[in-house]
Amino acid sequence: MITRRALLKSASGLFAAPAVMSRVLQESAAPTMPGGVQAGDVTASRAMIWSATDRPARMMVEVAGDERFLTSRLIEGPAALETTGFTAKLDLGGLAAGEPVFYRVWFDDLARPGLRSAPITGHFRAAPTAARPLTICWSGDVAGQGWGINPDFGGMRLYETMARHHPDLFIHSGDMIYADVPLPPEITLDDGTIWRNLVTPAKSKVAETLDEFRGNYAYNLLDTHARAFNSQVPMVVQWDDHDVMNNWSPGTDPTLRPGYTERSIALLAARARRAMFEYLPIRSHPDEAERVYRAYRYGPAAEVFVLDQRSYRAANGANRQEQAGPASRMMGAVQLAWLKQSLAASRSTWKIIASDMPLGLLVGDGQVNGVPAWEGWANGPGGPLGREHELADLLSFIRRQRVKNVVWVTADVHYSAAHFYDPKTAVFKDFTPFWELVGGPLHAGTFAPSVADPTFGCTQVFNGTSAATKPNRPPSDGLQFFGTLTVDPRTLRLTAALWNLKNERIWSQDLDAEK
Repeated sequence: MITRRALLKSASGLFAAPAVMSRVLQESAAPTMPGGVQAGDVTASRAMIWSATDRPARMMVEVAGDERFLTSRLIEGPAALETTGFTAKLDLGGLAAGEPVFYRVWFDDLARPGLRSAPITGHFRAAPTAARPLTICWSGDVAGQGWGINPDFGGMRLYETMARHHPDLFIHSGDMIYADVPLPPEITLDDGTIWRNLVTPAKSKVAETLDEFRGNYAYNLLDTHARAFNSQVPMVVQWDDHDVMNNWSPGTDPTLRPGYTERSIALLAARARRAMFEYLPIRSHPDEAERVYRAYRYGPAAEVFVLDQRSYRAANGANRQEQAGPASRMMGAVQLAWLKQSLAASRSTWKIIASDMPLGLLVGDGQVNGVPAWEGWANGPGGPLGREHELADLLSFIRRQRVKNVVWVTADVHYSAAHFYDPKTAVFKDFTPFWELVGGPLHAGTFAPSVADPTFGCTQVFNGTSAATKPNRPPSDGLQFFGTLTVDPRTLRLTAALWNLKNERIWSQDLDAEK
């Protein structure tokens, strides 16, 4: 196990800012790659490859079809420079559908020719075009509520647990960082023992500058389990509130939150988004370079639709508008139209919608003029109001167009759950029954279940915690969760399961595909 001293030494030079670059160059003869490698946004023929170094250097990527690299091709990637926080991404093409891909990355020093980093190897499988077994894993919420990397606990151990399932794809359901939550050096647990966090400068205050947001992503990559998982499992990611600030929306005043001096939430969000695209293997969209919502097809078995419920929402409020309009936006008209069209056009059996927030849970955001304000879709009993208009529109469309086999996955609420939405028990009835499955937290505080809103008939079939769960349980309590969706290529049956830190299956359900 890596020692605290080694971690602290690594953290001090991780993705160093230009101001300390000369010291880093003196201490290390060759470039380093402290964040490992990642692959993401995989298709049948392409994948994004990511890494980072500690100085201006050229990314080099060697690709092969076997782990011995007997026959390989070498690709010169982009330069990692100060403008990207010394990160680099390569959109790797020429892949064979469904086949394994082995790659290794290193960096050539631009200032000192001949110096290069030691290579780091990763692997994944290109998305299939024919039927084959498929496992998709998801979770969210990392380094939240004060729980950072504790070497004494073994770091972010759920990554290692998820890796045992050898998933074809990992969906990170948001709150990839907690930019608004500085980490204390120590927390006293209920039994009197001490949880000791690794703390870096970027995690010692709320993130406001671009470098501070970068530092939050760099912090998570200090964890050995996270780096190992990233090198083995390709990902798709979406963001949520803590990637910028708790419950943020347009109109949020950061100066009303502890620790903030920056007044513009729009500027904070822009810096956060830029850091996210720099530090994760996300492919830029030709029409909107930093667009988060997108879809990826994994052959005839499944297609994943990744949503963005942050970028286009209206300000949080009472959420009880009687008609849909600008003040009730959640996904927004353009994204909603894209999702409808994409679902209707999908040729895959299972349509997996990754939502950064649950649909039918009451998630509060204080009060506005004495009236409860809401962070999510739900707003309490009754027919659709506010943001629920968008959801009702989407669900009705799915029923009318006979879009079959839709499953939703999410995180956000810091406990695992299985929800069944049934028009028979709903106020709004114009939809087809569906499941929503909740994973997380991956490495953050755990809480008791939220209250369900009956508008769309949300029934809490299973909750991984109870009403008696004390708030903000530490990772050491074992209440860290993730989910898997496994598709049998012969029967096309989908097995949904929820798992805990010990890799114990705590709930599962077999779902037969409707033809």
